[in-house]
Amino acid sequence: MEDIRKVIRQSKTLIGPFPTFNVENTAAHPYELFLEWFQVAIANGVHEPHSMTLSTTDPNGYPDARVLIIKDVDQHGWYFASSSESEKGKQIEQNPNVAMTFYWPEIGRQVRIRGKAVKMAKEDCAQDFLKRGTVARAIALLGKQSTIMNRQQDADEALRNQMAILREHPDLVYPSWTLYRTVPEEVEFWQAQEDRNHIRLKYFFEKDHWSKHLLWA
Repeated sequence: MEDIRKVIRQSKTLIGPFPTFNVENTAAHPYELFLEWFQVAIANGVHEPHSMTLSTTDPNGYPDARVLIIKDVDQHGWYFASSSESEKGKQIEQNPNVAMTFYWPEIGRQVRIRGKAVKMAKEDCAQDFLKRGTVARAIALLGKQSTIMNRQQDADEALRNQMAILREHPDLVYPSWTLYRTVPEEVEFWQAQEDRNHIRLKYFFEKDHWSKHLLWA
């Protein structure tokens, strides 16, 4: 056990060089800066830059988090999808306040978003579902996410049966599939510095406009 503690303590972090972050010339809207950073992440070979951690709270107030992918970003918010009957879906129904965290270690950048998750129209949800891969749709149509499974063989057999049904009915849509939009209230952009004097720029939505301020590291 002592060996792994030593490995953890001695593991190096924030090894640059990192891109520069000129806070004097940032966009007025945080989604525009996010798209700029997203392009930088792609250009620098960040693996799965569209992956993010979605954080919610359960009925007892305990935080819950899992990694998802975003489906879209625009001036209205960040989009993700899931079954409304999943644990995260139930938690969002009970408390729509969520947090989304992107971390791109190759460029030392993190984006933190806090806001409310709102359901999109049924037509948008259906379109999103039909854009998913066949296996992903089949698994969703099983309607068993996060429930207890006795054997892996049960899942394999159920998936085979559902795949056969989809081949016959390729336009099937899982009725609980939901496309959510996180309407942001705060968005923070964090740029690592090798000397640990990190740069933090945070956007705040105030009444009808965005303001932005630097934060102490």
